[in-house]
Amino acid sequence: MTSYEEAETEETVTCLHMTFYHPCQEDKMMFRCLNFCKREQLRVDETAKFGRDSSICRYNLIDSRVSRIQFSLQFYRKLNSSEFCFEIKNMSKKTKLIVDRTELGYLNKTDLPWKCIICFGDYQILTEMQEGESMDYFETYLRLAQMPFLQERCLPSLQPVPETGIFPSLFLSQDESPKEMDENESY
Repeated sequence: MTSYEEAETEETVTCLHMTFYHPCQEDKMMFRCLNFCKREQLRVDETAKFGRDSSICRYNLIDSRVSRIQFSLQFYRKLNSSEFCFEIKNMSKKTKLIVDRTELGYLNKTDLPWKCIICFGDYQILTEMQEGESMDYFETYLRLAQMPFLQERCLPSLQPVPETGIFPSLFLSQDESPKEMDENESY
């Protein structure tokens, strides 16, 4: 038998891929303390904290508008399951945290979907979870985006839907402009 045949089976590690974007990232360099394109391993009992206080937060954002601790991520295993998850908690008293379309106030928490966008202020973070088996460690892998993921700062497009379910503006030619209609008029 060779040594690789006798070796322990290597356990895969759950990895949370996070891609960061801010419209002023090149001018203000708020991400300069983050280690991009490098996997970082954390013990499962560690909470990954993001914010401006480098003595408390593992992931430091250099921006006076970011809270000392903006948000935290906790790795856990679901009850009666082998499935691993992350829980995200808003730690900012001043800024709401938006996870996809769920708004979290101070100390509110929710499960992080396997793929989602986290927003606060002008920050956008795309997260994607890569599943693993390890019950001792998880990893993070950070990247920097050049383009925003969302155009209007995570606000959902709240375009009214007419009772007919048809958006008349989608069918207008370039010469036509929308006309105001009485609610009793039909198209």
